[in-house]
Amino acid sequence: MIHIFPHWNWPGYEGQIIPVLAYTSCDTVELFLNGKSFGVKAREFPRQGTSGGWNKYERPQVFPTTADLHLQWDVPYESGELKAIGFKDGQKVCEETVRTAGEPAKILLSSDREGLRAGRRDIAHLFVKIVDINGYVVPDAENLVKFDLQGAGKLLGVDNGNPVSHESFQINERKTFAGLPLAIVEAGGDLGELRVSVASEKLAGATLIWRIEKDDAPEQTHFPVATD
Repeated sequence: MIHIFPHWNWPGYEGQIIPVLAYTSCDTVELFLNGKSFGVKAREFPRQGTSGGWNKYERPQVFPTTADLHLQWDVPYESGELKAIGFKDGQKVCEETVRTAGEPAKILLSSDREGLRAGRRDIAHLFVKIVDINGYVVPDAENLVKFDLQGAGKLLGVDNGNPVSHESFQINERKTFAGLPLAIVEAGGDLGELRVSVASEKLAGATLIWRIEKDDAPEQTHFPVATD
């Protein structure tokens, strides 16, 4: 596992140092910006002690950059692709890439539920992403998005994770925070479809559809259908 942050959209900060952090379960991580390496850093946590005598170790010694829970590089900002590659026992095991996103272009939708059952207050989380023309999340997007629900259910609430956002959770619109808002929908007592359309000014909208089935139907699944 490896996770790097922050995002890589910093217009106006070209050439300035941006601290890049990596949380990982790997032994070592190498960081690249647009193909240029910023070096390999190592971690060992907890750091092993001697075993069987002074200066003797049960496992090969690691000479870590830190014994903390994260690694850090100071990287002069330029737009492009930031990539971290993680290694264990000298072998590449994972990588993560963060890219500079362009202007907001469209809305993408997904859900954590494959199907909903009628009459038992089944709920689903509707995840909304504001993305650029290439499908990359725009991390500084603050677009106002509006939710239109039709069919066998209701909208329980909306949120964006912004600690200074104090709008009601029960309205049908929300500004995005880090390009991401969230809605929670609930199936009603009727069978049929539950359809949620999400729109924002100047962006291509999207719709997600769930099938609402009887509570005694066999356990099976209908993936929600997202349409542009």
